[in-house]
Amino acid sequence: MGQKVNPHGLRVGVIKDWDSRWYAEGNFADCLVEDYNIRKFLKNRLYGAGISRIEIERKSERVKVIVYTAKPGIVIGKGGAEIEKVKAELAKQLSGKEKLSVDIKEVKKPDMDAQLVAENIAQQLENRISFRRAMKSTMSRTMKAGALGIKAACGGRLGGADMARK
Repeated sequence: MGQKVNPHGLRVGVIKDWDSRWYAEGNFADCLVEDYNIRKFLKNRLYGAGISRIEIERKSERVKVIVYTAKPGIVIGKGGAEIEKVKAELAKQLSGKEKLSVDIKEVKKPDMDAQLVAENIAQQLENRISFRRAMKSTMSRTMKAGALGIKAACGGRLGGADMARK
């Protein structure tokens, strides 16, 4: 078998930046697990808001979480009530000694973001829309938004078939 290289890992440091920006000597594993748990929590908690990516920065006793979202209004809530609840839950989940700040940044073109396009197709499939229609409509919307090209693959028991296909 050929050797497969992760496309994101290949580009990190060249045309893409790290998702976590911090340095730790003794407690590296703890910080890594903490980052994973933060990302998992935020993805599950704010699933309907269209989370594109989550960046985490650590500086001496401070943790800064930057959430890139297609719908910042859902994340922030009325008068910032929703984001305060999320901050409180995240602070409880963290070890407690660090100060936590959460920043929300809007994704200007959600149809040009690969993660959001994939989640959109997945959400349509969950709502029992035909896989061909879901993929074609999403792909045409992406191309109209200005993408040079798009490639999407869907796998599993498509269209209620007994045999899994791709």
